[in-house]
Amino acid sequence: MAHNQFELLKQRRFLPFFITQCLGAFNDNVYRQAIIGLLFWLGVSPEQRTLYTNLAPALFIAPYFLFSATAGQIAEKLEKSKLIRITTTMEIVIMSLAAVGFLTQSMTVLLVALFSTGLQSTLFGPVKYSILPSVLKPEELTGGNGLVEMGTSISILVGMIFGGLIFALAGAHGPVVAATAIVVLAITGNLVSRAIPRAEAGAPELRINWNPLPESIAILHLAKRQPAVRNAILGVSWFWFIGTVLTSQLPTYAETNLGGSGTLYIFALALFSVGTGVGSMLCERLSARTVEIGLVPLGAFGISAFMIDLYFARSGAAPAQVSTVVAFLQQPGSWRIVIDLVGIGLFAGFFVVPLFALIQSRTPRNEVSRVIAGMNIQNAAFIVLAAVLGIVVQRFLGWSIPQVFLAVAIANVIVAIYIFTIVPEFLMRFLSWVLVRGLYRLRLHGIEKHVPDEGPALIVCNHVSYMDALILAASIPRPVRFVMYYKIFNIPVMSWIFRTAKAIPIAGAKEDPALMQRAFDEIDAALAQGEIVGLFPEGALTKDGAIAPFKSGVERILERTRDAGRPVPVIPMALRNMWTSMWSRRSTSSKGSRLARMRVPRRFRAHVEVMADAPLDGATVDAAQLEAQVRSLRGDAA
Repeated sequence: MAHNQFELLKQRRFLPFFITQCLGAFNDNVYRQAIIGLLFWLGVSPEQRTLYTNLAPALFIAPYFLFSATAGQIAEKLEKSKLIRITTTMEIVIMSLAAVGFLTQSMTVLLVALFSTGLQSTLFGPVKYSILPSVLKPEELTGGNGLVEMGTSISILVGMIFGGLIFALAGAHGPVVAATAIVVLAITGNLVSRAIPRAEAGAPELRINWNPLPESIAILHLAKRQPAVRNAILGVSWFWFIGTVLTSQLPTYAETNLGGSGTLYIFALALFSVGTGVGSMLCERLSARTVEIGLVPLGAFGISAFMIDLYFARSGAAPAQVSTVVAFLQQPGSWRIVIDLVGIGLFAGFFVVPLFALIQSRTPRNEVSRVIAGMNIQNAAFIVLAAVLGIVVQRFLGWSIPQVFLAVAIANVIVAIYIFTIVPEFLMRFLSWVLVRGLYRLRLHGIEKHVPDEGPALIVCNHVSYMDALILAASIPRPVRFVMYYKIFNIPVMSWIFRTAKAIPIAGAKEDPALMQRAFDEIDAALAQGEIVGLFPEGALTKDGAIAPFKSGVERILERTRDAGRPVPVIPMALRNMWTSMWSRRSTSSKGSRLARMRVPRRFRAHVEVMADAPLDGATVDAAQLEAQVRSLRGDAA
């Protein structure tokens, strides 16, 4: 178990895969930039260079449309480390062909090889993301995806710089250096991939449909079956749309609006890439090792805020032409542009990493590769759409690049609001994340060890405050269906959060017997479907900080699962240090009557401990045993 994302870099289950995918991204960009360097070295006309710059992206992206459906099925059927070795072997063959193209200076051969690299990337894409939930635990997914996105961003940037310098530094030896570099990198990637441990196929019995058109449609339908996953995929595709608009405009933006050319373009791209890498890495810390989709709204609105400011930072031409980064930074307003580009990348990391983690965690293991393949088809469509719209608005509508950035920022807000409206879970998680992280500093004990990665479970916990369900939800990697007293469930604002989280309201038998029966039916159905249900068996908030006796409702839940022949594990949990919270109840009356009101907290952002113990057998445990276990977990600090 890795207790932070950097420990994954020391473990064989992750490190060889991480290095392999970084080398692949690095080599792809070395190759593409080296082709551009060759064109300049050969002295071809600007028209021919323009033809290449338009044709190359189309050749690279075409296989995603043509072969993603097949690639997804293959990634589902084959053992994953074997498939990665196959794709890296393909890379050796393709780069050997590309080396011939460099040595003979044949653009035809180079473009055929470029199409083939797109095909190889199409095959690698589904296994790249589907292997993570196979080798990482749910609480490691955010950190693992953060590392992958950081590694990819930096590899692309460094690959572009290295590939662009080959012909500038090697001169007449450029073709030989380029040919040697891409083949050596491909061989290195293949050798590293051989250290990736075995990761079983998601659906080895799957029969592959080799007809791409109907299978593409089927995979797109599969990817859209769950609303949260469907809209997470839409969010990832939108990320690619924004990234394509930004990065495709950066060369001209650097020349026209920043006052330089190649050097400032790389500098601007580096700012965005480093920002994305840092944002990706911060996701694990901000999410406290859970799949925290509450970061997605923060990322979306952060991207728009910095893109809008980028427009106002310099909406016109550069005040002067400069040849170095230092000269650019000495111009008025330049540091504001630097901060905006880093900020866009930073919040892009907050936006996309939780979406990848959600897709991986919410999709059945035997469908992940095909869902990723469907996402890749949609991503490719958004990339093409971004490129086409960029050309249309500039050539036919006369928009400047800052105006394009402003339009994308506004569109991003609209798309984000649309996604959060149709799937309010994103916004609900954001609000609960702000509440919990703003009010408390959580210390978690035993959750990674004792909460199962999959399958049904019943969580029982002491009940101290109105925030208990949100704190537990922020601490447990999997979604939890909380059972709560209907009057708490109906608290304004909080009610919307609870409803969106699919909490289960319950009432006492004397208050509303029908609601009580519906609650037990819903609990039983949730457990039967393999979900986690959270319960506060005291039945009410504590009035004095002590644990009240557990009621018999928990035994009734367990009895139903036993009678159905599917007893579930029960996980005792306890909240400590919550009695000082402003959201707990307080007894205040000279006459001894109980008055429930908010307490004034002793300190802001107090440390709250969330304790978990080993699961108990739901076939034999009773309320008294669970109460004793929770009391033991709580200790004297509750």
